[in-house]
Amino acid sequence: MHNGDVIEVRYNGLLAKSGADQVYLHTGLAYEYDWTNVQNIKMNKEENDWVVNVELKEPVKLKFCFKDSADNWDNNNGRNWSYTII
Repeated sequence: MHNGDVIEVRYNGLLAKSGADQVYLHTGLAYEYDWTNVQNIKMNKEENDWVVNVELKEPVKLKFCFKDSADNWDNNNGRNWSYTII
């Protein structure tokens, strides 16, 4: 994907399967190990998935994980997820 593109992030992991009433995409841009521009984006429920569109703003790595309204986290067993933007 390229800078300026919009991607759809879908989630149906542990929090969704545990009955979360709301899920947020916790995301930021990564330069090496530090996250910048960190934000929580409210996701929308669509059938069995939580969905949100994200604009890719800089040619770096988009890092993300998920949290619910009770502050439970799904961070891929501490590894988070990432998406390289070129």
